[in-house]
Amino acid sequence: MQLNIRRNVVIKDEILEVAGQVADPPLYKIAVVSIVENPLLGRYEEDLSPLIRASEGLGRMMADKALAALGNLKAESYGKAGLVGLRGEQEHANAMLTTVFANPFRDVIGGASAWISSVTKIASPGTNIDIPVNNVHDVYVRSHYDTMSFALSDVPMPDEVAVIFCLVTRGRIGARVGGLTHAEALKRAQAK
Repeated sequence: MQLNIRRNVVIKDEILEVAGQVADPPLYKIAVVSIVENPLLGRYEEDLSPLIRASEGLGRMMADKALAALGNLKAESYGKAGLVGLRGEQEHANAMLTTVFANPFRDVIGGASAWISSVTKIASPGTNIDIPVNNVHDVYVRSHYDTMSFALSDVPMPDEVAVIFCLVTRGRIGARVGGLTHAEALKRAQAK
């Protein structure tokens, strides 16, 4: 199955201060969004494996865009999401967000092994999406539980799926609820 990509969007949010606390270093949230024509529109398909396989190339292309957006920054958290246009099925986004899609992101990050938070939903154009993120090495790093939220005014159209991957460069500004740190999680991951 070949995916027809209609549009790519990269969002890079630089957060310098929150509630009077200066971010040192700044917190960057990056979203890579690919809007694809839904190849399964108008029909029920029991077997979604062709869509899963097709998502690998999409993941590689999006991971390259994410790496370019990161520049010399390092990703410490990630998350993924999908918005399915009103004529599609939520499972179409889920099929495009499996490990097959996500592994190219793990590769460009280097050493990322933690489970990746995700969310999908049926949506009309301009629907807000909240993408949950967690630490790339261990989901129990509390300081890195966060969200990237946005909406694109004309996405998804009824026959589209918006596939989204987010990368975040550090924990929340002012995080102080304790638990495992990013440095500890990295050390554990390197010891494996």
